Amino acid sequence: MPLPVALTQFLASVHPYDSLPDTVLTTLAQRCALQTVDAGATIFSLGEEVAYLYIIVTGEVEITDETGVQLSILGPRNSFGERALLRGETASRTATVNAPSQIIALPSAAFFELINQQASVARFFDRRRPPPPNGSGLATITVAQLMSRDPVTCAPETSIRTAAEQMYHHHISSICVCDQNGFHGIVTLRDMNSKVVVGGADPLALIATIMTQDVLTLAPEALVTDVLHLMVERNIHHVPIVDGAGLLGIVTQTDLTRAQAMSSADLVGRVAQAADAEEMARATSQIPQVLLQLVEAGNRHEVITRLITDIADTATRRLLALAEARFGPPPVPYLWLACGSQGRQEQTGVSDQDNCLILSDAVTEAQMPYFAKLAQFVCDGLNACGYCYCPGDMMATNPRWCQPLRVWREYFQTWIAKPDPEAQMLASVMFDLRPIGGDSSLFETLQSDTLQAASKNSIFTAHMISNSLKHQPPLGLLRGLATIRSGDHRNQLDLKHNGVVPVVDLGRIYTLQGRLRPVNTRARLEAAIKTGLLSASGGADLLDAYDLIASTRLELQTNQIKAGHAPENYLDPSNLSDFERSHLRNAFVVVKTMQSAVGSGTGTLG
Repeated sequence: MPLPVALTQFLASVHPYDSLPDTVLTTLAQRCALQTVDAGATIFSLGEEVAYLYIIVTGEVEITDETGVQLSILGPRNSFGERALLRGETASRTATVNAPSQIIALPSAAFFELINQQASVARFFDRRRPPPPNGSGLATITVAQLMSRDPVTCAPETSIRTAAEQMYHHHISSICVCDQNGFHGIVTLRDMNSKVVVGGADPLALIATIMTQDVLTLAPEALVTDVLHLMVERNIHHVPIVDGAGLLGIVTQTDLTRAQAMSSADLVGRVAQAADAEEMARATSQIPQVLLQLVEAGNRHEVITRLITDIADTATRRLLALAEARFGPPPVPYLWLACGSQGRQEQTGVSDQDNCLILSDAVTEAQMPYFAKLAQFVCDGLNACGYCYCPGDMMATNPRWCQPLRVWREYFQTWIAKPDPEAQMLASVMFDLRPIGGDSSLFETLQSDTLQAASKNSIFTAHMISNSLKHQPPLGLLRGLATIRSGDHRNQLDLKHNGVVPVVDLGRIYTLQGRLRPVNTRARLEAAIKTGLLSASGGADLLDAYDLIASTRLELQTNQIKAGHAPENYLDPSNLSDFERSHLRNAFVVVKTMQSAVGSGTGTLG
């Protein structure tokens, strides 16, 4: 059989070339060369120019990084070299032939022509997620893009009358109080009416005497939907945007198009005003439909999970308020915290509850029953809302996780000093803590002190790394997809424990190594890149891999919801196209690579 004919037949069996018209496929085969390569030969090395896209016909090729760590073993129908070609860079890996092989070499010019002319090929080699349809919408816009910049301000010593005149002349409903030391507070028309017109405050008095000082603010990187949720839950109409002590802008209710992000905000509002857990549960029962809407609108996975988590946060705070109304005010300050997916702001359509209570050191033994009742009330309410009790009893109802601050300090000190298996597991969970309701000052120094102590203890860090590698991507011996072998989910992939969780564990390790404060996984990875813990190229690969795995998981759950089933995390890879399977496998290979780098101590992927 003539060589071009044989190559045409082979390429017709390989995705994405199987989608090409016959004439295009024939021309492509004529531009290819078939190389016979002996074992031990190097196709290209780190730092060399890559002039071809390579496709394996027979044999085996090993891909290694700059430290010699194996990244992948490639077999027939796998391609390599596209990374350097698409980035316009020299090779950042080395490709070595492990067994006698036949390899197709497609010149770079032909490769780029194919990408430019054939949409199916362009999609295959584009690892980015597609942009959301019809623009990104409010859910993905940061407040920095929407806020009113240079808001009208006045100094604390300005008179009430002068401030009111400024508001009148500028046709605004609020004025921010600032000086050279930064932002101090806000006065709204509601304040003017209630405190001056009705309350009788002297118009010549200082504006500082009637301003709201403990103002709810957001950072410029917050989402517009965060503003909307805050407004709905707290019944406010103005949210200053600050960076540290400095005022950057303000977002008001009139700045928002409520209808564009009302699906999740509506649930937040209903939950925040619910009279009891039953009413709250009627609202949270619609979370699957909200998840479906958010995914089908094209929102990014980290935005979707953040909005879904907002609902759980609001439910928790509302239950705390209802508990205090029933049992009376707390005898000492307390802080309710979430861990697990709620702590990381990564909840999907399948979430149980993981939470704890930190109490003031002033608490007495006689006061502990109050917090036991409060914890039971809140956890029961969350369970009624669909956030099931934690199977591992990692909840504030467990006396172990309802303790004074000094006990929590002892917990972390002990786990770090003696990292046995239980300590590793508990530390992994508790490093994802995020305050939800109560006195947040109870956590501030605990978090920073713990991160500092943990990062300094190399033995603890080594144990945490070892523990993080227990969850492996579902890859077989030759880096093909490896499904579950038996049980109810035979021949399926667990996109939670073998997909998302390995990346979550990596993010936590980077947090320890760099004493990073973010709790959200994607934010942790971005912070690791920014601080140099992850190289720019390796970090970009890991972010892309995480985005693909997490998005695939959400798409799986939405398909289950549309089919009338409860969402879960198990995917049958036979339901994926060749295109989808190939990219998912590549994402798992990236995660496995990063695990190998962390586990071997070779550091980051270049």
